[in-house]
Amino acid sequence: MIPSSATKIVLASGNLGKIKEIQAILTDYQLETQNNYNVPEAEETGTTFIENAIIKARNAAQYTGLAAIADDSGLVVDGLQGAPGVISARYAGGAASDEDNLQKLLTECAKISEQQRTARFICVMVFMQQANDPTPLIAQGSWEGTITLQPRGDNGFGYDPVFWLTDYQCTSAELSPELKNQLSHRSQALQHLTTLMKIKN
Repeated sequence: MIPSSATKIVLASGNLGKIKEIQAILTDYQLETQNNYNVPEAEETGTTFIENAIIKARNAAQYTGLAAIADDSGLVVDGLQGAPGVISARYAGGAASDEDNLQKLLTECAKISEQQRTARFICVMVFMQQANDPTPLIAQGSWEGTITLQPRGDNGFGYDPVFWLTDYQCTSAELSPELKNQLSHRSQALQHLTTLMKIKN
């Protein structure tokens, strides 16, 4: 049975930017963050976004006893053979900051042509009713753009300042949070996930 709006669901993330975006979209559910339960970060050993999202959701459900939602997302650049990909948050190393990762991306993208800098943000959202849920709900979103060589904008987080949106003639970091939450890969995945949750309910 999928939880109703009165049931707590734990968000399996410690990323404040992600948490804020998810909470802004999933307003019909009572959400808690795993930080409130001192859940240790899961080791992301998967080779795909789907595997890592399942690992994180299972970890949060196991420690809290609650249903869990986890996100795994990242940036895929065509000219970099799909990098940073599943290691987007660790592109410049295990302890890398957003700025470290961004600078490494700019260094790598400076080596390829503008035509090769086509890219997309990918987000996979997973819902698990409990840690041993054999049929997790899985939803995916994709957001197309290109990589600029100069950061622009102060909104968002991660790679947003260099993710150029041709239709809007700005980077993701120059969008208002409200518009980003309508367009983004995470928004697409969450909308799909909530549809699946309502169907299953």
